[in-house]
Amino acid sequence: MTKRASVESTAEAYLELLAARGVEYFFANSGTDFAPLIDAYAKRLSQGQALPRPMTIPHETPAVSMAHGYAMVTGRPQVVMVHVIVGAGNAVGGIINAARSNVPILFSAGRNPLTEAGLHGSRNRAIHWAQESFDQAGMVREYVKWDYELRNFTQLETVVDRALSLAQAEPRGPVYLTLPREVLAEKQETFEYAEASRAPRPAAAVAAPEAIAETARLLAAARNPIILTKAAGRDPLAVAALVRLAEALGAPVIDQFHTYVNFPQDHPLHAGFDATPYLDDADCVVAVESDVLWFPALKAPRPETKIVQIAVDPLFARYPIRGFPADAALSGTVSLNLSALAEAVRPRVDAAAVGERTQRWHAEHRRLRETWAATARKAQNEKPLEMVWVSKCVGDLVDDRTILVDEYDFDPTQGCFRAPGTYFGSSPAGGLGWGLGAALGAKLAAPDKTVICCVGDGAYIFGAPTAAHFVSRAYNLPALFVIFNNRAWNAVKRAVQSHAPAGAGVKSATMPLSDLEPAPDYELVCRASGGHAERVEDPAALPEALARALKVVRDEKRQALLNVICKKP
Repeated sequence: MTKRASVESTAEAYLELLAARGVEYFFANSGTDFAPLIDAYAKRLSQGQALPRPMTIPHETPAVSMAHGYAMVTGRPQVVMVHVIVGAGNAVGGIINAARSNVPILFSAGRNPLTEAGLHGSRNRAIHWAQESFDQAGMVREYVKWDYELRNFTQLETVVDRALSLAQAEPRGPVYLTLPREVLAEKQETFEYAEASRAPRPAAAVAAPEAIAETARLLAAARNPIILTKAAGRDPLAVAALVRLAEALGAPVIDQFHTYVNFPQDHPLHAGFDATPYLDDADCVVAVESDVLWFPALKAPRPETKIVQIAVDPLFARYPIRGFPADAALSGTVSLNLSALAEAVRPRVDAAAVGERTQRWHAEHRRLRETWAATARKAQNEKPLEMVWVSKCVGDLVDDRTILVDEYDFDPTQGCFRAPGTYFGSSPAGGLGWGLGAALGAKLAAPDKTVICCVGDGAYIFGAPTAAHFVSRAYNLPALFVIFNNRAWNAVKRAVQSHAPAGAGVKSATMPLSDLEPAPDYELVCRASGGHAERVEDPAALPEALARALKVVRDEKRQALLNVICKKP
């Protein structure tokens, strides 16, 4: 069915089409290239046309991260638009994060005016010469699935529908669209478009039956199989399917470098977060949506160990180099492949062997939980605070109505996440500054849930906190931000320690290029945007401080921040 809208410009038609395609939010960091869009938005809003809702985000890092957070909770891509090449440059880190996390985003930027005169929208600012580039998309092409420049009004529907379809097709990821100002400014009268997109949408896919059967035979023959996963929970349906496979095999599931809730962490077959101690005894390793199975330079399974890789793209084809082997590989929709594999494994395994393995791993699960609890108890009185104790106090607050967004410092042994969509970790790419915006995007997507963001002090700085706290206040997105403040980039220090354990960097009183002292009073940044904020230095005071902060978030609907002073590494 064809729809017709009365519009005055290509920019207005673009917004009309985004709304028709279900885009709820337009995260924007604007510049002179936005002039036609801003004028079109003003008209639409005056007429009560609220969608897609314009969101003013005063820095590109939280803008992209908010779209990332919204999409990771809902699965639906939103639009981010930034200012020509300079805005795109600031946004690249966030786009890399989204690409490696397989998160769909329609990333767009204005295109500097092409003409010096003669068209509505031609150059009329001094910056319009210096902001021209030979290949604007070149800076992000390696990390987007598709890039294009809108050339004219006639192709608008095709371009937008293709962009959104490609972003959502597996493996999902960001796409990039540039929008020249003259094209946006073109005068129009009517816009006709299909009521729903007819762009191809590939259906969910399962591996061939013979591939499932061969993989099932391999698993059934294993004496000591283990399963490790990083991002199976990106598809929430994969969590229950993974439980069925683990139970059919009597095999443990290890959340190695996990970024989602992949497996209920209270399930007795959950075996923690590090597969290294189990690699020597494993005769079959099943890796589910895992880009890194182990560190070949440090530890690997025995050469005869069978390896199975299950992922949307088991090759991780966008990675330039990745040499992990596979004796079997299942591509396609992970939840479907796991379900099919569980059904194929069940009649092939030896029930007695499965029962013995199940009891053994149940005991290991209990041992791990007891060890982790003892570690937290031992740290509870340490001052400055130990991160494991801070994590324990945060973990005690988490329930199925809570979303925890973690940028590195939450210790996963001190939480127990059971339901898909309650925990999200940093992108495999590791671009700092993701956490603050992702937490705000998650809150926007799930307004009835409590959002807690755990972030290191270094990552907090990268997250453009002034902009992030502004957004929280401006759009009523209350979240609790917990800064694990150790006054250092600990990842940098650990890298030096593993590279040169007896080197000068380790022996120096202050390791160059890694310390963040004198530390700012981060709590003041949150207070400047109307939030509740405290500095916490006493481990005994932390639980009550967290309770006060959560009361502000839940009851007063204001953001809160705790600047927790942790032990310096």
